[in-house]
Amino acid sequence: MQNISNYDFAGKKAIVRVDFNVPLNENFEITDDTRIRAALPTLKKVLEKGGSLIIMSHLGRPKGVQEKYSLKHIIAHVEKKLGTKIQFADDCMKAKAQADALKPGEVLLLENLRFYAEEEGKPRGLAEDATEEEKKAAKKAVKESQKEFVKTLASYADCYINDAFGTAHRAHASTALIAEYFPNDKMFGYVMEGEIKAISKVLETPERPLTAIIGGSKVSSKIGIIEHVLDLVDNLIIGGGMVYTFKKAMGGKIGRSLCEDDQIEVALNVMKAAEEKGVKLYLSKAVVAADDFSNDANTVICPSDNIPDGYEGVDAAPEAVAEFKEVIMNSKTILWNGPVGVFEMPNFAKGTNAIAGFLKEATDNGAFTLVGGGDSVAAVTQMGYADKVSYVSTGGGAMLEYLEGKVLPGIAAIQE
Repeated sequence: MQNISNYDFAGKKAIVRVDFNVPLNENFEITDDTRIRAALPTLKKVLEKGGSLIIMSHLGRPKGVQEKYSLKHIIAHVEKKLGTKIQFADDCMKAKAQADALKPGEVLLLENLRFYAEEEGKPRGLAEDATEEEKKAAKKAVKESQKEFVKTLASYADCYINDAFGTAHRAHASTALIAEYFPNDKMFGYVMEGEIKAISKVLETPERPLTAIIGGSKVSSKIGIIEHVLDLVDNLIIGGGMVYTFKKAMGGKIGRSLCEDDQIEVALNVMKAAEEKGVKLYLSKAVVAADDFSNDANTVICPSDNIPDGYEGVDAAPEAVAEFKEVIMNSKTILWNGPVGVFEMPNFAKGTNAIAGFLKEATDNGAFTLVGGGDSVAAVTQMGYADKVSYVSTGGGAMLEYLEGKVLPGIAAIQE
């Protein structure tokens, strides 16, 4: 494994896996270029050190070649940000001549990797009534052709850089398999380095007290994280729709709030484990409850275990937010993943936005703060605090699996 900061790129071609899976409007204009901007330091490093670039990425979830998912739509924007002209290969498997012709400082962008079934290693076009034998045969065929796919991509370059943390949890051709062709010339890009360093700082070498704020609607989707961090944290704040499953487990009255009855036992086990491990568990004491799942619904503030019939909890109430603030401000390391209310509705985003402000304040006071997860990231971004906290993860699903303690294929392939 090499280090991008001191690797000699002079005269070499670097094939770089980035995450340019950016949102486009109906006119194919990029509406959020965060991921592109995040990759620029890595791309510029190669060029500044005398190398040439072969950039590869996916865009969306196409089933075969689909015009609207072509990476050609983002070329002009990337050129502007990178400050150089970009060549385009409209077929990943027929770009050898273009790659070979690259001179130092030149850039080639490959077409959407997911136009090819071999990238994900999953067969396509199977009939709904396909037999098990047909499914097995199709899967075997894709796996066989995947070897040639990876070999071809690898043949374009002298070194490999993985800078796509958002896909690091996928064992895809471009994130995991290609690395074996570069046993002595593979490395992380700066996005990957930053993500790994930030998460490791929280999970492995935190300054204490360490507090995790885990929000979201369902216990079932976050239980892996909750169980893993229980062995690491001093304080655990659970917010959002998950609270009501816990409150019902304790015999509370939750109105028609979201509740996963099949997770009642899980909630009880979490509370028991927290007590046994000496972790202070915080659940919203008071909530804003609404008589309809609508931004303009009638609301009341009530205890989270005594919600009136016909009402559902939609946000953490001021009393709960005040308690969260006290915990956060007395912590030295804070991890935040998930909202504590129905964040997509402005009237019920107050608790989540307040936490964003607390993390900014805690960071100002010297705490290390890591934010990850769509709504959490959206909150700090909307509040103007994205650069006021210690680190904002771009990972999504990759971060979730990392926080659960899982080995991510895209990371393991570089470290091996």
